[in-house]
Amino acid sequence: MKKGNHNTQDFPSIEILKKELNRERYKRRFRRILRSTVNALIVVAAVAALIATLVLPVLQIAGTSMEPNLNDGDIVVMMKTDRLHTGDLCAFYYSNKILIKRIIGAPGDLLWINDDGTVYLNGSELTEPYITEKSLGECDIEFPYQVPENYYFLMGDHRKTSIDSRSSVIGCIAEDQIIGKILFRVWPLKQFLWMG
Repeated sequence: MKKGNHNTQDFPSIEILKKELNRERYKRRFRRILRSTVNALIVVAAVAALIATLVLPVLQIAGTSMEPNLNDGDIVVMMKTDRLHTGDLCAFYYSNKILIKRIIGAPGDLLWINDDGTVYLNGSELTEPYITEKSLGECDIEFPYQVPENYYFLMGDHRKTSIDSRSSVIGCIAEDQIIGKILFRVWPLKQFLWMG
């Protein structure tokens, strides 16, 4: 073959070059979108993990002391807060475990529990729609009982079996042991329940 004499089959056509260029552009754009999507998912997962750890931890119930409202194996979401009121379910540290009980008395409250398990708070009978059966349970404290400052008096909903502030073994729980209050049960799904 002489110089300057080229066979047109040696070079791709303009159409093929355009298609190849478009294919390369599409690949680059696809990679860029994929990279940004993966980065966005990583950020969302990190934020969700931070929220779950720092603001709304998820806990699993162990034991029967909160029946019938919370059962063994239920999963609940807690909110870290120090705004606690009588009737709130709260999570607290006790012996390197996280336990859940209900706030019955706040700092300074005066409590009395009859032999039949009826609770009186500051002279009035406490309305407790969350319990199905009253019981004095394991109780070795003397009444009337005043909740010390910076402490909360906590009881389980299953009064007969719950070991709680009625027992001097556990006693009242200090404010700094309380992590927060239970907002809702998320598992089992069919029993989703707002508690906050």
